[in-house]
Amino acid sequence: MIKKEPTVARGEIKAFLGEGTDFKGILTFEGTVRVDGQLEGEVYTKDTLIVGESAVVAAEINVHTIVISGIVRGNINATGKIEVHRPGKLFGNVKTPSLFIEEGVIFEGNCAMAYDASGEKKVSPITVQHDGEGQEAEDRTAAAKTD
Repeated sequence: MIKKEPTVARGEIKAFLGEGTDFKGILTFEGTVRVDGQLEGEVYTKDTLIVGESAVVAAEINVHTIVISGIVRGNINATGKIEVHRPGKLFGNVKTPSLFIEEGVIFEGNCAMAYDASGEKKVSPITVQHDGEGQEAEDRTAAAKTD
């Protein structure tokens, strides 16, 4: 089986919390950071957070881009993009202009895509529950542009 790499272009990884590490607190950084251990608290960056397959993150996350292959419990506010790749699990509400969810992941929460491609503000909340076995329930509220 060929492992597909995430589609987000990233620069050099500036920090790495490897498997077996346990960090609690507020994490702020510039550049790309990869977590493969446990992280609990808050994350703030204008750059990229990568959550590896062995990672368990329980945090309120504010990033530009996040790529998830592990477990994340908490709300995410991404100004750029959220990607969730198999075998990732995301439990929390997300707000982002761009969302990618690979088939086979688990996502339980709400999604608000606050801006459309032209930069105009819109309301488009989506609630999706996916059990990873093809069973999906979706409740989509029609997009309504606001002045």
